[in-house]
Amino acid sequence: MRLADFYPLVMTENLAAARDFYVRWFDFVPAFEADWCVYLRSPGEPGFALMFIHPDHPSRPPGREVHSGEGLILTMQVVDAAEAFSAMSAKGLPILHGLADEPWGQRRFLTRDPAGVWVDVVEQIAPAEGFWERHGAISPPAA
Repeated sequence: MRLADFYPLVMTENLAAARDFYVRWFDFVPAFEADWCVYLRSPGEPGFALMFIHPDHPSRPPGREVHSGEGLILTMQVVDAAEAFSAMSAKGLPILHGLADEPWGQRRFLTRDPAGVWVDVVEQIAPAEGFWERHGAISPPAA
């Protein structure tokens, strides 16, 4: 199977708020929009996508579950998490987990979008000495 695209599809009634969140904070651009869905793409290559769909629309996949905010985290890897944190928090992004250097080798902060999805903004950094070896990693992730 050869993929043509890959994106999470989140069912939410908060389409406009979800669109505005990713457009404002992460520079996504609406590639398709209707009153029942929003398909967003990030600029540049390779480009990433997100889609939000209203749970009452007949084209939604089977099930009517509106996203509860449980069990889904979108990780957005950036070049400089401290710079992103400073710029976004200064502009009023609600920060739910402040900027921290994690021993496994990530600098990160977290927020939550209007659909309840956690957004984890990370930068890969060097892990604490021996962290991955103590946790059974055969080949630790590269910083």
